[in-house]
Amino acid sequence: MRYIITIDQRTSSSKALLFDEKLNLIDHKIIPHKISHPREDWVEADAEEIYTNTVAAIKQLSLPSFEGNEFSISMVNQRETVVLWDKKTGKPVYPAVMWQCRRGAAFCQELIDKGYEATIKERTGLIPDTYFSGSGVKWILDNIQSVRERAEKGDILMGTIDTWLIWKLTGGKSHVTDYSNASRTLLFNINSMEWDPDILRVFTIPACILPETKPSDSVFGETDIEGLLPKPVQIAGVLGNSHGALVGQLCFEPGEGKTTYGTGSSVMFNVGEKPVPAPNGMVCSVGYSMFDHNYYVVEGHVHSSGAVLDWITNNLRLVDSTEDTQTLAQSVTGNGGVYFVPAFNGLGSPWWVPDAKAMITGLTMQTTKAHVVRAALESIAYQVADVVELAMRGLTTPLRELSIDGESAKNDFLMQFQADILGFPVKRLGLEEASGLGSAILNCCACGIFTSVDQIKEVRKISEICLPEMKPEERIKNLQGWLQSVHAVMLTAKK
Repeated sequence: MRYIITIDQRTSSSKALLFDEKLNLIDHKIIPHKISHPREDWVEADAEEIYTNTVAAIKQLSLPSFEGNEFSISMVNQRETVVLWDKKTGKPVYPAVMWQCRRGAAFCQELIDKGYEATIKERTGLIPDTYFSGSGVKWILDNIQSVRERAEKGDILMGTIDTWLIWKLTGGKSHVTDYSNASRTLLFNINSMEWDPDILRVFTIPACILPETKPSDSVFGETDIEGLLPKPVQIAGVLGNSHGALVGQLCFEPGEGKTTYGTGSSVMFNVGEKPVPAPNGMVCSVGYSMFDHNYYVVEGHVHSSGAVLDWITNNLRLVDSTEDTQTLAQSVTGNGGVYFVPAFNGLGSPWWVPDAKAMITGLTMQTTKAHVVRAALESIAYQVADVVELAMRGLTTPLRELSIDGESAKNDFLMQFQADILGFPVKRLGLEEASGLGSAILNCCACGIFTSVDQIKEVRKISEICLPEMKPEERIKNLQGWLQSVHAVMLTAKK
């Protein structure tokens, strides 16, 4: 038998998955890590803890005997979070700067004020925003003592979380990333498929700290996972987690898309083998690489989706667990005019208002915690619908279908409300781990198990289809209430 150990490194946890040769999920383990907020709008994590927990999660898997079986490793990861570390000691020079962190906001605004926005979007597909890695890298180089000097001497390495984990797992032998993760840094030219020297100069980032870039279905190195395996095995099939979900949902045709409900949400559509100008409020990235071809995506970002459920659970304590939100939301017949705009890290697509703050509107003396919880769940669907509407208006490629995955996709209330507020069906994969499945699929491509897309399509799990039930007039009324609340948030944002 052949087995794939898949690392699914997430914003707040590290998960290890075990797939068999038919891509059936055999086992999974998850270990959370701490996220710190040393200042307002700053978000960090301990890169060493992320690595340690990743290895620990793998060790907790119920692995079959190594005798007579083959193993390999694949990986998906939170994308824009970035680490800088000492090349000789392997120690991070500063905590990982998370994708939610806004410490680089002033520099991003400076780029816009100096007229770099159009060039950056043309070359990288992205917009100058702290969501992406570049401003975090620059901040560390500019603010942590001696790091810039050491970097210019070649003593510092930089990478997104995939790069960091691969470097650690291979004992420092592989300093690499895949095209999809590279395309989320603000530093990678998605037309030439290489680090852009002009943008590096604008960011004052030395090229020598950057990893080698490779297609997603490549071999990235070998590891025995700190002696867990009797011999080194290949790390093959690496890409960003949202991109992994696109592959896991088998969205291989232009116009096919998916929404991943994670801490934030990624609404992503396949646009084919050439980058396209993204509608304002969306970005274009490398989606995945397969069989010597690169496929591009247009994506909208929702900064807070699953995060709002964690907030009402852990901060407000309105429910004992996020799983309880469904029952409470269904206990009332509507939202009672309550809308929750969860702009905890600003507003993402299609608004891109970085200084926006979260707001709950429409509260009355009749409002109960059930209305607030329902409004929190509905906010996830509204934000996704905003991005889908933008894509439908701005892309020439017709949208063919939308699949959903991620932790919150298990919530039946959310799935039904998502279909209702979109006004068309949504699909839910019969497997929670769509991102991990995507990297396992590319692992099989790298290892020669799959040689065509038709072979891959045979592994698709059964999808559940949810049809819209809401009356058109009710849908319009709900959307109007949501948009009024979003505009109220935007009015209170800093000028």
